[in-house]
Amino acid sequence: MHQRAFLSVRKLLALAGYSDFDLYYDEFGKPHLIDEKQISITHSHHFSAIIISNEAVGIDIEMQRDIILKIAHKFVNDEELSRLQKTDLTDYIKKLTVKWGAKEAIFKIKNEKGISFKDHIQVAPFELNQTQTTADLNFNGAEQKFNIHFSELDTNFTLVYAFENNDTIQEH
Repeated sequence: MHQRAFLSVRKLLALAGYSDFDLYYDEFGKPHLIDEKQISITHSHHFSAIIISNEAVGIDIEMQRDIILKIAHKFVNDEELSRLQKTDLTDYIKKLTVKWGAKEAIFKIKNEKGISFKDHIQVAPFELNQTQTTADLNFNGAEQKFNIHFSELDTNFTLVYAFENNDTIQEH
C-alpha cells in the first residue's frame, strides 16, 4: 500500500509537469519543489492527491470512519464539539472528518512542533453542503486565519485543503 501511494504521488507529479528530481523533503519531512512553488501531499487507502500553489497550502484525505467518534476529544475542544449537531450520526462523522482534515492540512502548512489540534486550531462552524469554511490557528502569541475547502470523494472519503489567509495575521 505504501509503495502504491509513493508511485501514485510520482505519477501525479508527472501529470503536473514535475519529475521525482523536482521534489525534496526538508529535515521535518515537509515536501518542497525546486521551483519554490508550494506543494502538499496526501494519501489514504486507494486515494492519493497533491496540491501545488504559489501560496502556502496543505491537503489531507481521510476515510470517514466510526473510530473518529472515539478520538474526537483528542482533536476537537468542547466548544467545537458543542457546535456540532449529533442528530444524524453519518453527518456527524463527516463533519468530524472535515475538522480533522482541516487541522491536518493547517499543520502541514505550519509544520511547527508543539501545535495542538485541540488547543490551537479551531474550525469555524459549517454545513456539509457549503464546501468551504475558515479556521484559526492561535499559537505562540500569534493568530492566523486559514481558508478551508472540502469535498466528499466516493461515499466515504473526505478531501480537505487549506490556504493561509495572509491578510489576517495578528500578533498578540
